[in-house]
Amino acid sequence: MRSTQTSRPVIILVCPQMAENIGMTARAMMNCALYDLRLVAPREDCLSAKALSASSGADKILRTATIYPSTAAAVADLNMVYATTARRRNQIKTLYTAETAMPSINKILLTSGKCGIMFGPERTGLENDDVSLADAIIEIPLNPEHCSLNLSQAVLLVGYEWYKTQTQTPEEQFITNATQPATKRQLFKFFEFMEASLADFKNFKDEEKRPTLLRNFHNIFTRSRLTEQELNTLYGIINHLRRK
Repeated sequence: MRSTQTSRPVIILVCPQMAENIGMTARAMMNCALYDLRLVAPREDCLSAKALSASSGADKILRTATIYPSTAAAVADLNMVYATTARRRNQIKTLYTAETAMPSINKILLTSGKCGIMFGPERTGLENDDVSLADAIIEIPLNPEHCSLNLSQAVLLVGYEWYKTQTQTPEEQFITNATQPATKRQLFKFFEFMEASLADFKNFKDEEKRPTLLRNFHNIFTRSRLTEQELNTLYGIINHLRRK
C-alpha cells in the first residue's frame, strides 16, 4: 500500500546552483513518489529549458515547486527537519543513515506532522547555519576516499529509502512469464525418463556408482527450479540425442 500524497516528506534544496540539477532532482523525486519540492534562493530558473529537459517528464514537480528567500522560511511550517550532509559540522544532533531515518520520518507523517529533508548546494553542501535549523542529520555512508554525490543522486538515495517503506514489493520473486514451475510429480517423471535413457550408460550399470550418480542428477535438477517449458526443452534435447 502506498502512502497518501499528504503524508510524504518535503524535499528542500538550499541555494541550488544549476537548473539541470534541479530538474534531475525532480526526476529523482518522481521516481520515489515525492512531489513537494521547495527551493531556497535558487541561482537559476527551475522552469528553464535546461531544468525541464533534465526532469525527463517530471516537470509537474518543477511547476509546483515553491521558492523561498531563506532556509528558515522554507522550513517554518514543518514539524521535523532533517539535514543531509557528509560532514558532522561539530553540532550536537542525532545522526541517522538514510535507511535508519525513515521510521522516525514516518512516525511524524503518520501523526499528521510535516517533515522535510534538506539538501545543500552542489559545491559546498549545507552551511552550519542551515544545519542548525534541523532536528537531526542524515548521512549517507560511502567510500571515504570519494563520498561526493551529485545533488540529484543524494535525493534519489534518501528518497528511495523512504519509498521502500511505502511498498510491499517482495524481496525475491521467481519470474516464469508464460510458463509455470514444474511440480515434483513432473520432475519425478522426468527423472524416470532420464533413467530409462541412461540404461546403457556404463556408470549407470555399475551398482556401486549408480546411487551416487542418481543423487547428483536429482540435486542438479531440483536445485534449478525448472519450469514446465524447461522440462519440455530437456525432453526434446534428450530425444534428439537418443536418435543420434
